[in-house]
Amino acid sequence: MAGKRRADVGRRRFIRIAGGTAAGVAVAGGGAFTAMATGVFDGKPDPFANMPRSLALSLPQTPGGFPVPPLPDPNDGGTGYAPDPSTHIPSARSAPDPRAVEKDVPTTLPFEFKTSGFTMVADLPEALRPWRNRPTLWENRTPTGLYRLNAQGAYLYHPNNGATGYDHPVGQVQFGLGCITSYRIEKDPTRKAVFLQRAKAQADRLIAKRVEARGAWYFPYGFSFKHEVHSGVDYKAPWYSGMAQGEAISLFVQLAQLEGITESERTLYMAAAHGAFSSLLRGDNGVPWCVNKDRAGYLWIQEYPFKTAGTGDYTYNGMVFAMFGLWDYFQATGNELAAKLYDGACTTMARYFPLLRNARGLSYYCQTHRIQTDSYHPHHITLWRQLHWQTNSVVFANQMDLLIDDFPPYVLPAGASIAIAKGTHTLYKIATKPDGSYDKNLAAPDKILSTKKVTFAKATSAPVSMRRRIKGAGIWYQISAGAYKGYWIGEAFPNAFLRGEYLPTDYRVQRTLTFRTNTDIPVYQFGTNGVVGTTKNVKYATATTATFDRRSIVNGRAMCRISAGELAGYWVPANQVVTDGA
Repeated sequence: MAGKRRADVGRRRFIRIAGGTAAGVAVAGGGAFTAMATGVFDGKPDPFANMPRSLALSLPQTPGGFPVPPLPDPNDGGTGYAPDPSTHIPSARSAPDPRAVEKDVPTTLPFEFKTSGFTMVADLPEALRPWRNRPTLWENRTPTGLYRLNAQGAYLYHPNNGATGYDHPVGQVQFGLGCITSYRIEKDPTRKAVFLQRAKAQADRLIAKRVEARGAWYFPYGFSFKHEVHSGVDYKAPWYSGMAQGEAISLFVQLAQLEGITESERTLYMAAAHGAFSSLLRGDNGVPWCVNKDRAGYLWIQEYPFKTAGTGDYTYNGMVFAMFGLWDYFQATGNELAAKLYDGACTTMARYFPLLRNARGLSYYCQTHRIQTDSYHPHHITLWRQLHWQTNSVVFANQMDLLIDDFPPYVLPAGASIAIAKGTHTLYKIATKPDGSYDKNLAAPDKILSTKKVTFAKATSAPVSMRRRIKGAGIWYQISAGAYKGYWIGEAFPNAFLRGEYLPTDYRVQRTLTFRTNTDIPVYQFGTNGVVGTTKNVKYATATTATFDRRSIVNGRAMCRISAGELAGYWVPANQVVTDGA
């Protein structure tokens, strides 16, 4: 009898937790999902009363990975045009002699600047090293349009798609680095040979057109250029960029490390790397220049140095891309000056991150003009990921987390769908680009155009094509098919959320989180593909820490995966904890 009473009590408790029935069924995406009772809510309303646990506590096995945005057109927002016919573009008078001892080669830092002790990881896995995430596709081996190859395979810029091509050092370097990455992973010998030839053609062109000045090698832009919005970016050919100087180091070093080149080529490319590196040891007390110190004592590598010494656009992405050259150079040479420059550059990026960041919005492109740009915000995220990998610094990891939460990358995996709880929801039509992305050119971007109230008798799902922050609001989803195609719905777990794990970041070092005190905090252990996980609440009276090794958007929420202790394997909402690096 007692046993039967315990069974009856257990069933009544089961029914109460499940929201009134022992098992419910909801149709989502054509499948049946059975609600199962898990977790105890201590008399509080069941958060899953309108959402089957088989959706809320289970993750579909969807393809993951972090999206890498395509490299933007470096001339985007500006106009490149042919130089005046009388313009002389200087270049080296003869081929370099790697055995020669050049005069005035700098052997010290250009000036004193602030550092914080950032160091470079020596054992970084191959896949995480600079530029390995940007292979040149086979179908893109021969560019067409404004950027195309000459007879020798050098990448040239053709203003207005004209017949005459001009040197574009950043374009040449990035194309060459993409070919090197493809060479490393390509299996077909014929294709490997083409990728290697393309990469060498860019390096050889840069070497042939170099300007030797101040004991360093500089790589001139052969066309004039004016930016339409960034005042001060108004150059008459030839002009120079710290982004090109740093990226060229990567091209030369990475070429020199390949097995498919000759020893004489290896010697030549390392000599070129030394020459390019020397340009980062020359300050703004002469011309050309691309390195300066700001008034607060922080080091800058200027993508767009201005005519007046010490002034420039103070562009964030251009500086970080240049820093990758310092990383490559140090790995190849162990040069302590490179390590010091890298430390100073990291210190600058960490210090000025609050000026780059725009909370709950798009980050700023540069410090001088503070213009938000949807095309560069995803690059800031991926660049900060790489800074974290290269340094193991939790500072860059935390800053990257903030950028992701401020304005998540648009890309969703194919077949992405959201779960929608039983009940009434508000759907919106908003002013966007045709694909749903943010349109800065509209008079009122993301303006709400109309609303619709809909009621679902049971939990359902909908396919979505975009998840992003709506200006002045939260994270919303764009429905991509069905009766509500084109409408947006707000993200709100467990009432509307993207199913699965999205934007995952694995940390090479264990990070630390601290639970908020005197707060009931739910933690989750998710099942996969319909297997229901578990949930429970934790509450700590004093500051309690845990290590975590992964952060993702899990079923529509930023969450951290705990990696040790009694909660190992559980996920905790990121807004319920404070993470290191802040």
